[in-house]
Amino acid sequence: MKRFIILFALTAVVITSCGQSASLWGQYQTPTPIGGFQPLSSSTPEVVVQPTLTVTAQVTVEMPTTTPTPIDEVFVTQEPTSPIESTPTSQGNTSTILYYAQSGDWLPAVANRFGVDITTIASPNILPDKGLLDAGTLLIIPDVLDRSIPYTPAMQLLPDSEFVFSASNLDFDIATYVREAGGYLATYREYLGSTGWMSGAGSVERVAYENSVNPRLLLAILDYESSWVRGMPENDFRIDYPLGHESYRDKGVFQQISWAINQLSAGYYGWRSGALTEIRFSDGNTLRIDPKLNAGTVALMYYFSRQHSMNEWLRIMDQTGGFASYYQDMFGDPWSRADVTSHVFPPGISQLEIVLPFEPKAVWAFTGGPHSAWEIGGPLAALDFAPASATTGCDPNTRWIISAAPGLVVRSGIGVVVVDLDGDGYEQTGWNILYLHVAAKDRVAKGEWVDVNDPIGHASCEGGRSTGTHLHIARKYNGEWVSADGPLPFVMSGWTIVAGEAPYKGKLVKGDKEILADLYAQLPSQIIRQEDE
Repeated sequence: MKRFIILFALTAVVITSCGQSASLWGQYQTPTPIGGFQPLSSSTPEVVVQPTLTVTAQVTVEMPTTTPTPIDEVFVTQEPTSPIESTPTSQGNTSTILYYAQSGDWLPAVANRFGVDITTIASPNILPDKGLLDAGTLLIIPDVLDRSIPYTPAMQLLPDSEFVFSASNLDFDIATYVREAGGYLATYREYLGSTGWMSGAGSVERVAYENSVNPRLLLAILDYESSWVRGMPENDFRIDYPLGHESYRDKGVFQQISWAINQLSAGYYGWRSGALTEIRFSDGNTLRIDPKLNAGTVALMYYFSRQHSMNEWLRIMDQTGGFASYYQDMFGDPWSRADVTSHVFPPGISQLEIVLPFEPKAVWAFTGGPHSAWEIGGPLAALDFAPASATTGCDPNTRWIISAAPGLVVRSGIGVVVVDLDGDGYEQTGWNILYLHVAAKDRVAKGEWVDVNDPIGHASCEGGRSTGTHLHIARKYNGEWVSADGPLPFVMSGWTIVAGEAPYKGKLVKGDKEILADLYAQLPSQIIRQEDE
């Protein structure tokens, strides 16, 4: 049985033994295997660290080895229609599919969705060896789709720019909409440990910004599932669990929406990367995802499959009477907004120049390869670095986090700094860099302009669950998290990230040099930025 595994992050705590001397990175020394790494000098103890540890939970999607029985012939894939067309070739009965690339597509993901080897995909255009495909690029793909198995509907329901917190939201006032809608959410308040009492609209706004997910979408799901926005929840269960996810840890709007975002992001970014190709329901039914769908649509499909049977899901996916119609009734036509904001990723996009986010000659450790940008779902967009320290755990550190690129500080607070590299004042447009776990003391203020090497603040444990002082850094473009090792790899001071076999693994590569990610910051993970970088 073939298995496709999607990796998610689940925060855990590293428990260390007591009675050992602290290392340069402020963590008790861990056991060293025979022939282990040597310290920086004979007077320096082995370098270890206590960063945020994220244990990956595995959500496994199983593909049956036998052909499943179609649930409903309407949803068994028909002969593909635009933008996919089957075209016979001159080689016997072999046929091909003409597919026009969508914004965010790259060849490995497209190949996996269509079930072909990447080398068999052709085009009249010169295809890039790596990087994103320009939207509209014609791909000629061998037609190996098994049309005897059930597929999802082929209709696209939601533009990608309506899933991420993109420019389509610049004119949307969350608090005003919630107040004028007059539903239960307008008078709702909840207590969050990090911020105190918050309004319902405030909770939605915070989780939308932190996860970079469209607040319109979150409000529409909340209202569709439990009438919280434009009406009243029907019972006490829907008051405690408005999205129907029953867990004593996830009561209230903030936690319920955070859970929903994990599911939505698993669908969206799983489709982006090519890792997600089918949807399995709790009743045991499975649908193969139609390969011409876009990531925004797959996000909806995956989310609603988590809490609904297949028959319910099919009704929700109906374009005229399901969620898409409900969404349009609340917020107007999303495709019209998408036309105005254009593609999430424009043709020819590349990363701007970015340097390592710490001062030259300062000793840091590369403690975390690609892992989740926020929450436990989504792309492996973030990296971790820990500064040298003589103390343990989350004690203050005087080493500076510096600005890795010039830009305008558009958010600063609760351990977070976001720098907008195009300087227009919006983190929903262009390149933005997230710095997480930045201490309140000396943290750069919102509204300040920073140049390369200007101070951002000091590494800490603030802004999220963390077991040790460190910096978590990630990139966004037009509101979408950008995978650290993908079509637009994270490059800092000429060091390129290469992902490992699991989250937090990987290495930084520059020419013939390599820096290995290591949770305990042993010698191969130590990195010193040079003066000319």
